[in-house]
Amino acid sequence: MSKPCPFCVLDPARILGEDALTVVYKDGFPVSPGHTVIIPKRHFPTLFDATQEERLALLAALDRAKALLDERHRPDGYNIGINHGPAGGQSVPHLHIHLIPRYQGDKVDPRGGVRWVLPDKAKYWA
Repeated sequence: MSKPCPFCVLDPARILGEDALTVVYKDGFPVSPGHTVIIPKRHFPTLFDATQEERLALLAALDRAKALLDERHRPDGYNIGINHGPAGGQSVPHLHIHLIPRYQGDKVDPRGGVRWVLPDKAKYWA
């Protein structure tokens, strides 16, 4: 028997907001204070499988999540990421958008941002 999808069965205590199509949810393994995921309520694996209505709702939820994190955590920046497919690092086959607050000094040199998923190709500057 397989485990239920962790994004189809949510802990109400971790829900930060929701609408008819999306949920803003505290990440279970945060990489920074305030790390949040935006999840569609319908189960599907990638952004490419979302309807136009779901895509618009996900972006609106991303805006709401940022406003909430700006108020609660006051980060200096953000990384926004989606892992698609096993080769892209996706470990839960239910689309989720990571909104990761970044703070001055949390990394000595943050240049390159999400490019560091492939460290040998991240540094493109001299």
